[in-house]
Amino acid sequence: MTFYDYFRSSAAYRVRIALNLKGLSYTSHPVSLVDKAQQSPAYQAINPSQLVPTLETEQGYLSQSLAIIEYLDECYPETALLPSDPWQKAQCRELALSIACDIHPVNNLRILNYLTQELGVSQEDKLTWYHHWLQQGLAALEARVAARQANQPSTFCCGDTPSLADICLVPQLYNARRFELDLSPYPTLVRIDAACLKLASFAQAHPDNTPQ
Repeated sequence: MTFYDYFRSSAAYRVRIALNLKGLSYTSHPVSLVDKAQQSPAYQAINPSQLVPTLETEQGYLSQSLAIIEYLDECYPETALLPSDPWQKAQCRELALSIACDIHPVNNLRILNYLTQELGVSQEDKLTWYHHWLQQGLAALEARVAARQANQPSTFCCGDTPSLADICLVPQLYNARRFELDLSPYPTLVRIDAACLKLASFAQAHPDNTPQ
């Protein structure tokens, strides 16, 4: 497999964690979003949306991080990333999607660049935008996870092994720290994040350990 990656992309970070948890080998192909490599004709032929990540498999190209992760989970079921119980699985997806669909899209690089480059928003106002949506999303996520932990205490979001929810959480908190958001209002999420980062699969996927 070839993985088209960008070291600071939250979505790509998720897939790196999943690949590591599965113990899968792959060839990394960095795509610099800063240098706009995603806009090159060569990459557009691979992924017309001009986004990362993209996974190249024997069947073809697959984009969208959660689609890639669920594909990997079905093809390589060892170290399952979703619970087997339908209700528990749905709850795990709920947590993951609250990050991937509610929090991340309004704060990703192309949105932030549009705010400053096209709309003339100041850096200060851009940061206000970023913090507003992140605080709103993390507050809701903290409430959901804390309530679950009160009824079913566990090391990670959905049990005592990492799941899709944790895979989405860790990159989002990494970005929150990059943008200097105070995480003290979210103690449950911070505790789970710390537990994840003690695992080699998460540590090796960290942007500091990823080719640029």
